[in-house]
Amino acid sequence: MRVLFVHQNYPAQFGHVARYLVERLGWECAFVSRRAPAAGESGEGVLHIQYAPQGGATEASHYCSRTFENAVWQAHAVYEACEQRLPWQPDLVVGHSGFGSTLFLKELFPCPVINYFEYYYRTRNSDLDFRPEFPPEPLDRLRARARNAMLLLDLDNCDHGYCPTEWQRSLFPPEFGEKLSVLFDGVDTGMWRRRPVPRRIAGREVPEGTRIVTYAARGFEAMRGFDLFMETARRIYEAYPDVLFLVVGSDEICYGGDERFIQAPSFREHVLRRGEYDLSRFHFPGWVSEQRLAEIFSLSDLHIYLTVPFVLSWSVFNALACECVVLGSDTAPVREVIRHRETGLLAGFYDVEGLAREAVAVLRHPQAYRSLGEAGRALVQERYSTERCLPATAELYERVKGQAPLTR
Repeated sequence: MRVLFVHQNYPAQFGHVARYLVERLGWECAFVSRRAPAAGESGEGVLHIQYAPQGGATEASHYCSRTFENAVWQAHAVYEACEQRLPWQPDLVVGHSGFGSTLFLKELFPCPVINYFEYYYRTRNSDLDFRPEFPPEPLDRLRARARNAMLLLDLDNCDHGYCPTEWQRSLFPPEFGEKLSVLFDGVDTGMWRRRPVPRRIAGREVPEGTRIVTYAARGFEAMRGFDLFMETARRIYEAYPDVLFLVVGSDEICYGGDERFIQAPSFREHVLRRGEYDLSRFHFPGWVSEQRLAEIFSLSDLHIYLTVPFVLSWSVFNALACECVVLGSDTAPVREVIRHRETGLLAGFYDVEGLAREAVAVLRHPQAYRSLGEAGRALVQERYSTERCLPATAELYERVKGQAPLTR
């Protein structure tokens, strides 16, 4: 079987799937991406084709149509790259919707298309308006509706789709429900596991009695509750002084419009300027490798994960796989994974006192909460591991490949 994967980035959600299909099942796979694989990043036997859009939205483009215009340029670039450089006809096309990458490929290939659907935008009761102190502009609400344009085209155009969680699937229009399965990307629990590591941070030994609290986010921003984490951390060290916070991530604002509400160069700097924090208790290592992040999680006595109703971060699954005791925000996407006092702990997103109270209880008696970390890993192994998800993904691909492709 020949599968063509399409994603703006590599490896994203599909790199490990392609490697599995080639190495374990003997399929042929090609990966079309805007970003080429880095040295040593690509799996053996996966053909890579790089595309480059020749245009895109400009400042003159309407604010609400820029996402769609960029997606069309990308879809056309994917079409041309496949037409010119893919040496075989695929039996199945798999792409990430939202970038519009697969839209034109049915004009090239008479085969089924599967799209991965990550998020459907809502203007009310969503990430857009969850934080009233960061209110959206009226034009932001209009843009949210327009951002669904390519998603809706992909829903109509594809033969089947899948979402990583039940909550994410629930956001999509119900009339497309039969087209959408729930299938997670898969966590490598051999890589993401608790392991013995030296208690050294930034070149210094951490005494055995010192508790370590971890936080990880792609970017320190409002969507991931960085400001509330810092307020929680202050209350934690005031109640339990012998603690160190390992805060992993970057100053990039990946989601939302934080830059509109701050004067500082970054949201992190904005938060630190507004609060009085004892920064000797914090270590910010910046971006780290997956290996290093697994080591950091292995040191963690408590991992704090906060998010507005939005796509769950891979980091929370990785932390659970590393047997971290995870304290998460009591928001809908988190509740799907963390059941309070069963697979972790929950407190309100804005309940800084409640978050700190739960955290301090763990730090005072970590062994009493170890079972939560073990239950978190068991959950990942049962529902979210590559051992479960990759065979299920291959089964879905085979099933859809066996169907007659939809034609429009």
